[in-house]
Amino acid sequence: MTDSLGLRIDIDRLIDRLAALAEIGAIEGTEGCARLALTDEDKAGRDLVVGWMRDLDLDVTVDAIGNVVGVMAGAVDGPPVMCGSHIDTVRTGGRYDGNLGVLAGLEVIETLRTAGITPPRPLAVGFFTDEEGARFPPDMLGSLVYVGAMSVEEAHGIESIDGEILGAELERIGYLGPAPLPGGVPHAFVELHVEQGPVLEAEGITIGAVTGVQGISWTEVEVTGESNHAGTTPMTLRKDPGVVAFQTATFVRELALELGAPQVGTVGRIELHPNLINVVPASATFTIDIRHTDNDVLLEAERRVDEFLRAASAAEGVTVETRSLARFDPVVFDDRVVDLVAATAEAQGLSVKRMPSGAGHDAQMLARVCPTGMVFVPSVDGISHNPAEHTEPADLEAGANVLLHVMLELA
Repeated sequence: MTDSLGLRIDIDRLIDRLAALAEIGAIEGTEGCARLALTDEDKAGRDLVVGWMRDLDLDVTVDAIGNVVGVMAGAVDGPPVMCGSHIDTVRTGGRYDGNLGVLAGLEVIETLRTAGITPPRPLAVGFFTDEEGARFPPDMLGSLVYVGAMSVEEAHGIESIDGEILGAELERIGYLGPAPLPGGVPHAFVELHVEQGPVLEAEGITIGAVTGVQGISWTEVEVTGESNHAGTTPMTLRKDPGVVAFQTATFVRELALELGAPQVGTVGRIELHPNLINVVPASATFTIDIRHTDNDVLLEAERRVDEFLRAASAAEGVTVETRSLARFDPVVFDDRVVDLVAATAEAQGLSVKRMPSGAGHDAQMLARVCPTGMVFVPSVDGISHNPAEHTEPADLEAGANVLLHVMLELA
C-alpha cells in the first residue's frame, strides 16, 4: 500500500479552497452558496477552479458540454486515474456537496507536486456540468454526455427552468469547449463526497466505501382540470387538479413506507395555476422522485404510482400527462475499487462501512466505462442541499487522505 510513503494532504489548504469557492454565490447569513449550472455564479466558480488547475500546471481541457478536466502527467503515457465531482449547486446549497470531490482532487495533485512525486500513470481531476439537474434536467447531465449516454446535440437543446437553452448558456459563459465527446475513458475513477445522509455520523464511522448508487426515477406530472369559483362551485361538481397532486404526494410517501427501506419517494415541487386562494385551480404541475437499489422494486414502485395517478385523475374528472425527467438504473461499483477504498481506510486506522449511496453522483455514469468507486465522509446531522451542510475538518482530512492513496494505488 502507498501509505508507506507517509504522504498526507494539507487540510488547511483544502479548507481555504472550499471557503474561497463558497464565497462565489454565497447565501447571506449562512455558510452556503447558490451556483446553479451555467449561471454567472457558476462561471465565476469555474474560472476560479480552472485558475487553480493551471497554477498546478495541469493540462486543462474543456469539452462541448462544459466538463473541465485537468491532467497531471505520469511517468508513462496512458489513460489517467481520474477523480472529481461537480461545483454547481442547488439554489440553497452547502459548500461541500460536489465541491469537496473536486478540490480534494486538486489537493492530491498539490501534495504530490510538493513531495516531488511523479505518479506511474497520469492523474486527472474533473468537474462535470449540471450534476445537480437543478437548472437543466436531468441530473448528472455532464457526466452522462461524457460517457456517451446522451448526445451533445440533445443536451445542447435542453431548456432550463428559467427558459434558457443549455447550448446558448454554455457559449454565453465561455465554456462551450473544443474537446471531443464522448470523453477519454479513464483507467479508473474515484469520487470523494460527503454522505448527504445520517448513517456514518450515527454509527460513529469515518469512511464509507460506497458499493453503488440506487436507481433514480424522476417524473413530471401535469394535471388539467377546470378553474372555477371556490365559494360557489359544489364539491361534487369540481374538477380539481390540486386534489390529485396532493393525493399523489401522500400516496408516494405511503408506498415508500409500505415497500420499506431503502425505498424512498418524494413529491418535491407542486405548482398550481392560477394559484389563488379563492379559485379552484385549472392545472397542477408536480414532480415525483422515487429511488431504490433494486431495479425490479423500482419498476414496481413506478407502476403503482402511475396506476394511482390514472385512478385518482379519473375519479376527479381531470386529465393527466406525464413526462420522464430522468431514469437511471441502480449502479454497482467495481468490487476491486470498493475493496481498495476499504483497505486504504483501514490501513490509515480509520473506521469504514460498506454502504450504497442514496443520492445520484457523477461516479454512477463513469461506472459505465471504467472501474469506479466512491469515498464517503460523514455529514453532520445528515444535512445536505442546505446552507447548514457541514462536515468536520478531521473527516474532510481523512477522506482526502484516503482519496490520495487510493489514486496512487490505482496508478
